[in-house]
Amino acid sequence: MRKLGFGLMRLPLKNPNDQSSIDIEEVKRMVDMYMERGFTYFDTAYPYHGGKSEIAFREAVAKRYPRERFTVTDKMPCWDVSKEDDLERIFNEQLEKCGVDYFDYYWLHALNHEYVKTMDRVDGWGFIARKKAEGKIRHIGFSFHDDSKLLEQLLKEHPEVEYVQLQINYLDWDSPTVESETCYNLCTKYGKPVIVMEPVKGGSLAKVPTGVEELFKGYNPDASPASWAIRYVASLPNVLTVLSGMSTMEQVEDNTGFMQDFNPLDREEQMCVEQAAQIIKRSIAIPCTACHYCTDGCPMEICIPEYFNIYNTLYQFGRKEQWNNTSVYYGVLNKTHGKASDCIECGQCEEHCPQHIQIIDSLKLVAKTFE
Repeated sequence: MRKLGFGLMRLPLKNPNDQSSIDIEEVKRMVDMYMERGFTYFDTAYPYHGGKSEIAFREAVAKRYPRERFTVTDKMPCWDVSKEDDLERIFNEQLEKCGVDYFDYYWLHALNHEYVKTMDRVDGWGFIARKKAEGKIRHIGFSFHDDSKLLEQLLKEHPEVEYVQLQINYLDWDSPTVESETCYNLCTKYGKPVIVMEPVKGGSLAKVPTGVEELFKGYNPDASPASWAIRYVASLPNVLTVLSGMSTMEQVEDNTGFMQDFNPLDREEQMCVEQAAQIIKRSIAIPCTACHYCTDGCPMEICIPEYFNIYNTLYQFGRKEQWNNTSVYYGVLNKTHGKASDCIECGQCEEHCPQHIQIIDSLKLVAKTFE
């Protein structure tokens, strides 16, 4: 299997303010180019695109290609499970929505301290093991969003898992909250291959500051910023594949282009990326990856990632140059979503944030800036 997976969580939309309005015809064209270039791995999940990602996979892939031509991954949404019966119900729903009889890879989704307790209580671990024995799952594992201490505990307690999905990118490699390096090394220690999510950190490593762009272009004028980010994680020896949440044909063409004949970064390129990381860290105010985990269930329907994105744009490129564009966009978003100041501080967003961002305080900052 080639080291580039198609993450189906940032698909092209007909309406940019509606995550469920997937442009399925454009997705089909993107899938066709991806498959034509020899790639096979698709990653979806129950909550992506307002629950429509799995259906998009069925329409763009499962209905149009023989089963042996593709690999599909799905996940058990631990936050939607309250009793053991929910596991079977959700799993069968996912098979139907994806249009397949089995999943190649299936895992417990976004494990943290809270969701581990839930999976222990309803025996989610035993459930995925039974489904593997039944032939409904080929390989089992979990995706992880918490500290390295919990990760090691899980690796010790569940030797049956075959792989782990981690957030790794060159910006988070030495992050004390994400702990990419430490978690990667733990998986290597316990002999579990790693599947990488967020290699481009929600697109923030594809649109880099001018200093970083000049740095990269000085070394290789033809390489996109995204190519540096994806090649960085794909160069790690214990990485099975790297997911890219591709949104456009241009991104598919670019990513498949440099990953068809993948070459790991050499030492000089590694040093270039390390220098880029230091520059970027000084330019990002709120480290949001726009995964939208925070928005599901928000009682005030606040479009948190979009607000953080426009705030970061203002912060990164300067108030004078970006004020008109960002303030207008903020006003447009207000027409269909709650304002940042509408936050009632219920905290559900922070419970679901993989980046452990202090969302409530950050929304206050956005409100102060734009309202």
